[in-house]
Amino acid sequence: MNLVTQPKTREADEMAVTAQDPKVASLAASRSLNPHPETVVDEVFLTSPFCDPRDLMQVKYEMVRRVRVDKVPVARAARAFGYCRQAFYEIAAALDAGGPSALTPGKPGPKGPTKLTTPVMDRIDAWMTADEALTSKDIADKVAEEFGFTVHPRSVERALARRREAESTGEDEPISRCSPGQ
Repeated sequence: MNLVTQPKTREADEMAVTAQDPKVASLAASRSLNPHPETVVDEVFLTSPFCDPRDLMQVKYEMVRRVRVDKVPVARAARAFGYCRQAFYEIAAALDAGGPSALTPGKPGPKGPTKLTTPVMDRIDAWMTADEALTSKDIADKVAEEFGFTVHPRSVERALARRREAESTGEDEPISRCSPGQ
């Protein structure tokens, strides 16, 4: 009998640890799991029973606190918590602007439309007002012709449905994390 064993992957190790430790599962679900807890070498942090190097928010907060309260130099604190100086300043600015919740990474992926933006959708509305018989395929063709990029007809249908839904609920525009103009 010939047994072939697969080498263990990092993902398999992480899944096994997650299954065993509910805190790791909770941190992963909230996007607060530190991908590199081994880089945290701050002695005060590691000796505290309260502190956990797997908790990304806590690591970031304690790094900023160590500089501001304990008066540890920025370069030394950043290095002890597994960051560079530039990252420290970005983390400190995020903390100042949004409080501790700003230390959690945002949802990955796009934050708004990249092709069917508000100006494009306004133009589509104008086309539909002028000719109610336009199909989504016709609109996709017009977008390609006028704006110079392709869009799938189904994407047009979904964008129109979102716009109609926003209008029916009284919203001016769909909710987006992006600030206007981005």
